[in-house]
Amino acid sequence: LQNAELGKRAPRWIRDNEVTMCMKCKEPFNALTRRRHHCRACGHVVCWKCSDYKAHLEYDGNKLNKVCKDCYHIITGCTDSEEKKKKGILEIESAEVSGNSVICSFLQYMEKSKPWQKAWCVIPKQEALVLYMYGAPQDVKALATIPLLGYTVDDTPRSADLPHSFKLTQSKSVHSFAADNEELKQKWLKVIHLAVKGETPECQNELQMN
Repeated sequence: LQNAELGKRAPRWIRDNEVTMCMKCKEPFNALTRRRHHCRACGHVVCWKCSDYKAHLEYDGNKLNKVCKDCYHIITGCTDSEEKKKKGILEIESAEVSGNSVICSFLQYMEKSKPWQKAWCVIPKQEALVLYMYGAPQDVKALATIPLLGYTVDDTPRSADLPHSFKLTQSKSVHSFAADNEELKQKWLKVIHLAVKGETPECQNELQMN
């Protein structure tokens, strides 16, 4: 919803299972300390601390509803004197980069000898040489970023690996990924093979056109 529509129209609620952390303060949810709440104005999933505000919402007959801090400030016009902290590299929202990406999908990810885990992986257009990893597609902070330049790609799975897997290695760091199928794996490899050489898909298109 645009700022002008906040409180006037019911928002689309983001489902609990689409996020693993509060969409405002980025604290991870866990079973005990962080129950998930919905902001009744923007529909975002937030923790109890960030939903501890109330505002009158027009679409609900001007009744007082639980809202997040941001919506509270917009709807009531009260502002915090504190300056918004500048976003760190990991604090680019997943939805923001996924919507403008070279490629994005779920991949299984394994680091060192830890178990495989599912991650929402994105290579954004504005940083086509960096792989961002999120816990879920709507998360507001990346769990990790891998600058791809200089990595070696190994796309032959060992017997212990998942079938459609590939590895990125650079000196001592090894990142293992696995796609759900061979087609998806090849799409990722096409982009990654360019990125490790410092090229982007756009450069490649220009080369083919010339």
